[in-house]
Amino acid sequence: MAAADVIAAFWRPESPWVYGAIVLLAALLLRLLASGRETVRHSLLFAVPWLLLDIAAALLAARGLTGPADALRQAAVLGLGIVLVRLAGLLAFRVLLPALKVAAPRIVEDIAVFAGYLLWGLVRLSYAGVDLTSIVATSAVITAVVAFAMQDTLGNILGGLALQLDDSLQIGDWLRLDDVSGRVVDIQWRFTALRTRNGERVVIPNGQLMKGKFSVVAAQPPGGAGWRRWVGFHVDDGVAPSLVIAAAERAVRDAEIANVALDPPPSCVALEFTRGAVRYALRYWLSDPADDDATDSAVRVHLLATLQRNGWHPALPDQTVHVVQDTDARREAAWQRELARRQAMLAGIDLFAALDDGERRRIAERLSHAPFARGDVMTRQGAAAHWLYIVASGEAEVFWEAPNGERLPLTHLAAGSVFGEMGLLTGAPRSATVVAATDVECYRLDKAGFEGILHDRHAIAESLSHVLAQRQAQNEALHDRFRQAHGDTAPAERHAVILRRIREFFGLR
Repeated sequence: MAAADVIAAFWRPESPWVYGAIVLLAALLLRLLASGRETVRHSLLFAVPWLLLDIAAALLAARGLTGPADALRQAAVLGLGIVLVRLAGLLAFRVLLPALKVAAPRIVEDIAVFAGYLLWGLVRLSYAGVDLTSIVATSAVITAVVAFAMQDTLGNILGGLALQLDDSLQIGDWLRLDDVSGRVVDIQWRFTALRTRNGERVVIPNGQLMKGKFSVVAAQPPGGAGWRRWVGFHVDDGVAPSLVIAAAERAVRDAEIANVALDPPPSCVALEFTRGAVRYALRYWLSDPADDDATDSAVRVHLLATLQRNGWHPALPDQTVHVVQDTDARREAAWQRELARRQAMLAGIDLFAALDDGERRRIAERLSHAPFARGDVMTRQGAAAHWLYIVASGEAEVFWEAPNGERLPLTHLAAGSVFGEMGLLTGAPRSATVVAATDVECYRLDKAGFEGILHDRHAIAESLSHVLAQRQAQNEALHDRFRQAHGDTAPAERHAVILRRIREFFGLR
């Protein structure tokens, strides 16, 4: 058996076209595909046995065994044709259609490739002289029996096909079905898989999805703001609803809470009147459905802090009864302890160092409790507010908002810090924005709480003006790191300007 006879038997007229097409398609796919190259490699590996089978057919033909050689050659041609159909399907569905901006579901690709396999098999059977009409008649009976026996499985397969063709679901969508809620991580022929918040993988037959009703909470990529959530709360009916609604919307809008969308903005509505209270609902758009409980909790924290800061309290159910044995003496003792705590805090602040114990006590009596939740905007640059804040616990960050809208960090406020003193003493607008870095407990002092002391002792204004001048110089030095200086005022002139503003603001003569 000569090598030339083997080569002549192997190298038929169609051989360069078949093998050339396989090599060309594989090279194009390996170069153009960003993902899916592993499938191309698997297809090439699948072609190797058929190539070896073709070589074996050539060896048998060279020995004169034409019958076995023809059988092996037909099998090799069938297998190589399957490889060509698979590579052509990859080129059409993963290269050409995406280039034309057409997104075809993976199930459509699978069906098209399977149809190509079937068509190629029928063509080869026809070339082999098989009567296709008898096969079709026999296969129809077999198909009916199989379909009856596997109706549930076929229902799931057809359901998966319908879900993908009508674009009902996509990988990444958040799905809710009965008591199951999770993100779609896989859509197969038979089932759809969800990943719940607890990390569980839930497999739902596609037939169940097609027969029942399900909700797509948020699609991926999101086409809107996300999922609207409702957080309910009650407030005493003695508070005007317009004030509660405005404060609640402002609290969530300005707090910069993670996963709370700002467009559309949060909105608050009064739902109904109950005995002694009004029931409200704060509605916001959640950008990530997987974080619903944690985000609802953060929204409630900010709402409660806002209500407490305004002196309002969430209304309790009517059936709740609090029985507390208390006396005037106990209340007075608790108040005295609180005053002592406030006076000790004021004594450690340089702004109040010029005051005596009696004056600090008068200020301590006028302080009001003002809590903030983490992320709350405690004061905003440019706002006009005639009070200062004393940080009793927690931490806050100070930012300067540049004219271009960029927010630049200035300094960090810890417990014992004071901000807003220029607004209290001169009426000047806020020069920076302060944001709570943690939950912050503050005390707030307004103009009226300080006015009596200044009228009794005008000399205090002189001391305060020196302290404020130093603070203003520090603030301006921080600002100058981010903007071009326009000429600084000398320290003596700054002190004189601030002293004049204090006298004018409080009407001192």
